[in-house]
Amino acid sequence: MSPAERYPPIRDYAVIGDCHGCALVSRDGRIDWCALQRFDADPVFLRLLDAGRGGFWEIAPVGEYRVERQYLLDTAILQTEFITPQGRLRLTDFMPVGRKLDAGTHDYVNLNAPGWLVRRLEGLSGEVALRMRYRPSRSYAAEPVRLHRLDGRLQSEGLPVLFTDLEFEVQDDLAEASLTVTAGETRDLVLAATNAERQCPRDRVDEFLTVTTAFWQEWLGYCRYRGPHAAMVRRSALTLKLMTYAPGGGLVAALTTSLPEQIGGERNWDYRYCWLRDGCFTLYALAVLGYHGEASRFHDYLIQACGRTLPEIQIMYGIDGEPRLPERALEHLSGYRDSRPVRVGNEAHTQRQMDIYGQVLDLALLYRRLGGRLSEQYRRLLTVIARFSQDHWQEPDQGLWEMRGPARHHLHGKLMSWVAMDRVHQLFGTDDQWCRSAEEIARCIRQAGVDPAGYLRQAFDGGVDAAVLLAPMLGFELAPAVLDATVAKVRETLGRGDYLRRYLDHDGLEGEEGAFLICSFWLVDALLASDRGEEAQALFERLLECANDVGLYAEEVDPASHDFLGNFPQAFTHLAVIGSAVNLDLYRQHGAAGVRGSYADRAARQVSVTFGWRGVFAAIRQCGRVGRLWSSRHSKLAWP
Repeated sequence: MSPAERYPPIRDYAVIGDCHGCALVSRDGRIDWCALQRFDADPVFLRLLDAGRGGFWEIAPVGEYRVERQYLLDTAILQTEFITPQGRLRLTDFMPVGRKLDAGTHDYVNLNAPGWLVRRLEGLSGEVALRMRYRPSRSYAAEPVRLHRLDGRLQSEGLPVLFTDLEFEVQDDLAEASLTVTAGETRDLVLAATNAERQCPRDRVDEFLTVTTAFWQEWLGYCRYRGPHAAMVRRSALTLKLMTYAPGGGLVAALTTSLPEQIGGERNWDYRYCWLRDGCFTLYALAVLGYHGEASRFHDYLIQACGRTLPEIQIMYGIDGEPRLPERALEHLSGYRDSRPVRVGNEAHTQRQMDIYGQVLDLALLYRRLGGRLSEQYRRLLTVIARFSQDHWQEPDQGLWEMRGPARHHLHGKLMSWVAMDRVHQLFGTDDQWCRSAEEIARCIRQAGVDPAGYLRQAFDGGVDAAVLLAPMLGFELAPAVLDATVAKVRETLGRGDYLRRYLDHDGLEGEEGAFLICSFWLVDALLASDRGEEAQALFERLLECANDVGLYAEEVDPASHDFLGNFPQAFTHLAVIGSAVNLDLYRQHGAAGVRGSYADRAARQVSVTFGWRGVFAAIRQCGRVGRLWSSRHSKLAWP
């Protein structure tokens, strides 16, 4: 069997989660990736990265069948329906999250189930014969597992426990069972972390499902976006929430590691960490939808993480704010479709990328513009960050694409250094030094960053880079001719139909990569800034069609086959969906001027339209309540 036959396409997966951990479920009902309690944990299932030795949990009909699936409305609860000649069955997959009302005290209490995964089987018509196979992994499938069956449990020391009433046949690490589900019958299975309570959790599945449904629908009910394509915007917002690590407030870039940017290649990275850049972009996207609470929690995370490495700040930190993320290769794993190496950790955390300083200050301005208060500790942090950017902006860096070649004077880094000086001047405008530095950087960009042909270069020494499309969305003034020339050059050089590659230069790695989806959404925004609204609208609608059947995106796409590439789901892409949808809404109201300026400018415009200025701060306070999900490190709810 070929690698392509052994591994489902990446776009065939859906995701479930509880804001601590997650699982990926394929169209045929198999869980091929699952990390409980922490996104970056040793996964209990990782067939996604080795079809031969990786763990999985398979539930599938015997014989021929077809599949229909969807998320339960406005939730992260996945429903897969198997249609066979003999009958129809629904498989509901979810990870419990939320709170319930205690009948005795009338207080809301924790579900006490972080790190649990529920699979419910419901017969809808006729009868459906099923085969179930369950095989967990330990230490990324490097250590052997021996399962034991005891009192309605399948367990192995140090691994999660499967609560089930099925009669499994067990041999070493594999358990198999057969069953038939008839119309009206329900069978529940619960996978629980090793600290699970001793009572049988299968008796609580109705409660889990009710409370989890209410949690997601309540959270999404605070979304204030009412523009076109609201369904996709809401799905993207919910996906970003699912990817937020509740105990600390950090948002992971993706939920997986080492899904390849080129099938069979070496461009395989661990994205289960918090990139400050991704977090800043994402929290802008959520803020304009009305989720100010998430921005507040991320600020807390940011202060804690950055404080560990000042005066420098890293491009990424662990989900608890840890600064060291040493990278190693898991040589025993074959990788998705034989794409090696499989990596854990990410050495790029040691890179200097000058744009991140501007990102943090840009977020701070957004936070304040929407009514947030900057604590004295936060103000000191921002001042230190601004001074470091002021002192080092003239130095080369690795760029936001984390190239593993020599450092260069990347234009995006210079633009974000200008952002750092401009935003700190707006935040703390008592010293003209910030304004003078901003003017100096702007002059340098216009002198060395504009090619003689009239477009923005990748770096001072040349090249083409999709990241320069962000310039008008940062508030950096460009002559209309420069913006038009930049859009034309990027599309001509990097375009593959509707898709854009990030760049074409050698980056220190072998092989190529697919088109980077966020770049196409940046093109939508640049077209709006250049007053080409109809063209931008048409491109945006085509990009929405690139999502999979449940509205999820990966990092990249193969322009020829439209197959997903890279880690999945990808925060970068989902935040771009929201950002471009909001920008299109602003363009319809205000024209090109409505999308220009800083993120804070656009957020203020959108919030004023959505709430009306008299209701802005009341709405912010209300949305902040629901943003404070599970804030303690011990997975207890903290609801003000």
